[in-house]
This record gives sequence, structure tokens and C-alpha cells, in this order.
Amino acid sequence: MTKALVVLTNHEHFDTLNKTTGLWLSEAVHFSQVMKDNGIEVDYVSPKGGYVPLDPGSIEGDNLDPISADFYFDADFRNRALGASLAPKDITATDYDVIYFAGGHGTVWDFPNNAALGSIAKSIYDNGGVISAVCHGVAGLLSIEENGQKFIQGKNVAGFTNEEEEINGLTHDVPFLTEDELIAAGAHHTKSDPYTKHVVVDGRLVTGQNPQSAAGVGQAVIEILNK
Repeated sequence: MTKALVVLTNHEHFDTLNKTTGLWLSEAVHFSQVMKDNGIEVDYVSPKGGYVPLDPGSIEGDNLDPISADFYFDADFRNRALGASLAPKDITATDYDVIYFAGGHGTVWDFPNNAALGSIAKSIYDNGGVISAVCHGVAGLLSIEENGQKFIQGKNVAGFTNEEEEINGLTHDVPFLTEDELIAAGAHHTKSDPYTKHVVVDGRLVTGQNPQSAAGVGQAVIEILNK
């Protein structure tokens, strides 16, 4: 059976603000819904394992869309993904055909330097699988190395843009700007208008710009798997 591994953040607060953060729920579950619709089993992992915090904004108002609500109010999802996510040590990379780094601001703290997650992702890719990520979750790509270089060097990618971060008012409250960091790692970064869908496919690497792109990333992954 085809399986996907969804990576979630454990980081729950800003360093410079009295403000909580964490996973942006729709970025995980819109992708997971696409997997579910295509008969693909999903497991959830985080850098530390265990509890995964939610960015409170992701379950407020219109952000709690029907798909997000279905997952959020599902006890199995809350327990497996948010309450007791797997740790990297629990993962056997050969069990998975896809890895997907979901976003939320927390990821820019605990994804970029996580060698264990980077190694899992590279193993899945080397076994013919797909690496995918969305929004701030593309920070997880920075942990992947290939032949002593950043895996994304020379590759086409999307990710949360500087303009979108400015709209959030958080430009000076994150460790780095995602767009800048992708470019600094040697990636070819492209973007669309703020908060509009933008998905980039480069071989078996699929990336999306923002929450609006999460389902599109999932759909692009399915197209690759079906080739």
C-alpha cells in the first residue's frame, strides 16, 4: 500500500512576541484529504514526536473550512497527529512513498536543521518517492542534503513569500524569511500573487506557496505517483 508521511511542527511560540504559533491546520489536512481520496494511508511525524500545537488562527472563522473541521473534530486525527505524533526514531523510510512538510510559522524554528527528518526525506526520495512541502513547511527542505550540498540547490521551488510575511506583519519576528532562505540555498524560487494558489513541480519535488496551495500540492503528488 502507498503511504505518505506528513511532517508537523512542535514549536508553539514566537521568541519576540507574546504570541502562540504551531501548525497551520489546513496545510496538513487539505493534503491529507487528497491522500485519503486516493486510498493513500497517512502517518504523522514531528521533530520531537508527541504533542503538535496548532496556530490558533488556523481554527478561527473561515480558516476552519469544512475539510479542516472534519479532521479537527475527528478523534483519531487529533490523537495520532496532534496528541501523539511519531518521532523520527519511529520512522522506517522505506515504508513511505511520499513525505510532505506541512507549514505554520512554528516550522521555521524546528524544521531547517533537523538532520533526522532530512535523512528520512532523502531516503524516501532515493527510493523513488516524492518530497513535497507547502508554505513555511518548505523550511524542512533546508535540512536535506545531497552530495554535500543543499538538496534544493538548482531546483525550482515555491514557498511563503516575503510579501505574504509582510502582510502578516511578522517580517521581523521570524528567524528568517522563507523566500530569502530558499534563494540563499541556491533554489530557483517563483511566486504568484499573495495568498493565491501556486504549485511548482520539479521532477519528484513538489512545493506550494501558501495555505491555498496545500491541496494542489497533494494533487500534483498523486499525478507523479500515477505515472
